[in-house]
Amino acid sequence: MAGLIVERRSAVCLLTIDRDHARNALDAATSRLMDQAISDAEADPKVGAVIVTGTGNRAFCSGMDLKEAEQIGAGHGLIPGRGFGGITERRRSKPLIAAINGTAVAGGFEIMMACDMVFAAEHALMGLSEVKRGLFAFAGGIQRLATQVPRATALAMIMTGELLPARRLYELGVVTEVVPGDALLNRALEVTQAMLVNSWQAINNGRELYELSTGMNTGQALAVGNAWGKATLASADSREGIAAYTAKRDAQFGQG
Repeated sequence: MAGLIVERRSAVCLLTIDRDHARNALDAATSRLMDQAISDAEADPKVGAVIVTGTGNRAFCSGMDLKEAEQIGAGHGLIPGRGFGGITERRRSKPLIAAINGTAVAGGFEIMMACDMVFAAEHALMGLSEVKRGLFAFAGGIQRLATQVPRATALAMIMTGELLPARRLYELGVVTEVVPGDALLNRALEVTQAMLVNSWQAINNGRELYELSTGMNTGQALAVGNAWGKATLASADSREGIAAYTAKRDAQFGQG
């Protein structure tokens, strides 16, 4: 598919934005392709997680294609109900991991912030440059900065449009790990595939409980956790995990 490469690496769906000539900016067509690819992965019981990255080493994604926007108007890469690239507003049931191979700016930074884990190349720069184009990052970038980054740093990013290096975002807890650029994809795949050895049901329940808990007080979050926990304690995966530990063998979870 022009603009997007879709691959399977075992139980991982790998999406590579393939518009290096445009610093991997998303035109409307590529945004729709990403949306469909993630929907397909969500529906496929053999897919446990999705990794999104970009072609080359210059840019992960530089946001919307401004040349296209000049011709047809801004905002055509926004998918109703699911946001930029079909990612920034989407409700997902499976982990989404970013492998940031270069600059992640504007909508590209918003995609990154919507991911569950972020692996970044040492040379990567990240931030919200919309203010330099008379815009602001309303599709999730500002909202997620507000919950993940200290106020003074977040507002400086929003109001100046200046980019921060990957190492600084790691220090702030936004990036999971910073690695050499030539090791980036292998490291993201290694961690993702190691994650998927665990119970997929437990992974997704834990991820969903975390997301719900960010909008609840502790008492509410504990009540939800306890309600879900009763089902977890009685699940086949729980029985298998405990039995495997007792027998000193690897667990064989019923994935998918």
